[in-house]
Amino acid sequence: MKTPTFAEKIIAFNRSLAYTGSLPAGFHIMNPFREDPIALACSEAFYRKYYSDHGQRHLILGINPGRFGAGLTGIPFTDPKRLIEVCGIHYPGKLAHEPSSAYVYDVIAAYGGCEAFYQDIYINSVCPLGFTHLSPKGQQVNVNYYDDRALAAAVTPFILQNIQAQIALGVATDRCYCFGTGKNFAFLDRINAQHKFFGQLIPLEHPRFIMQYKAKTKQDYIEGYLRALRIG
Repeated sequence: MKTPTFAEKIIAFNRSLAYTGSLPAGFHIMNPFREDPIALACSEAFYRKYYSDHGQRHLILGINPGRFGAGLTGIPFTDPKRLIEVCGIHYPGKLAHEPSSAYVYDVIAAYGGCEAFYQDIYINSVCPLGFTHLSPKGQQVNVNYYDDRALAAAVTPFILQNIQAQIALGVATDRCYCFGTGKNFAFLDRINAQHKFFGQLIPLEHPRFIMQYKAKTKQDYIEGYLRALRIG
């Protein structure tokens, strides 16, 4: 039997994602792989382009998907603009810009481009599905899994299950990178201490924080990312 490629394993993982637990009142799950045929098709084209091999990658874990990046394309930290202009993959939906995606693709360019970066790195999230909450104005807004204590408690079993499932894709476990040096890292560090998923956790300042508050020193952060990612 032919061994599935990394791409085929990621695609199967994404297609299997389903949250069946309960959520606190007012919170809703965001699953682009079941809600949006465009996200499913674009993500599969992306993974077949960059991951159709049997190489081992190191994992970067963000927080959870947002509406204007992975929520549209199915690819963490890849908004429609970057998908089209950098990855060369057609996106037939409405265009959107996500600052975090812009920063990550600046890092990718400095690393040597998409082929070099994605040969070494696989990006996903601590929670691979996103969340929205109804605002007082009646709008659905993005929510991080850790923004509400009851939400974090409810989704922790799902998070643990899916970190293990992503390790089973064939990622290296000597180290894992974390987008976010605050609450996301604290949560991941705590569960890693309990479950021994990875030998070392390396926190990286979150792309959104850099773009929102540290844009003037963005190049310094890019160089810091490169030093961390090129260990060994």
